[in-house]
Amino acid sequence: MSIDDYLAGLAGPQREIGEKLTPIIAEALPRATGAMWHGHPVWSLGDRPGQHPVCLIKAYGSYVTFGLWRGQEIVDPSGRLIPGARAMAAVKLREIADVDPPLFSDWLRAAAHLEEA
Repeated sequence: MSIDDYLAGLAGPQREIGEKLTPIIAEALPRATGAMWHGHPVWSLGDRPGQHPVCLIKAYGSYVTFGLWRGQEIVDPSGRLIPGARAMAAVKLREIADVDPPLFSDWLRAAAHLEEA
């Protein structure tokens, strides 16, 4: 399954959110490789899926999680990133208006910088 297949299989609002996120990710992480890993899209800076992962998209029943592997290390003045397991942090997106391209681009560039350091 490809990322496009994953997004195509989502319900309307989740698909719209995923389709809005993917170009933001591609622009902010031009050297990243997107692939399906553990059943959902993951963008990594390594040669293989999951090698130096930076972010993920994962759909649930009523929202989409946009997660950052080292999100807890990112300065987030918006307060939208919610800490998760280990160093991860994520935001739950329930509607397309929840996607903030400039903010998410900043997060992605910061996350990539952490992986490259």
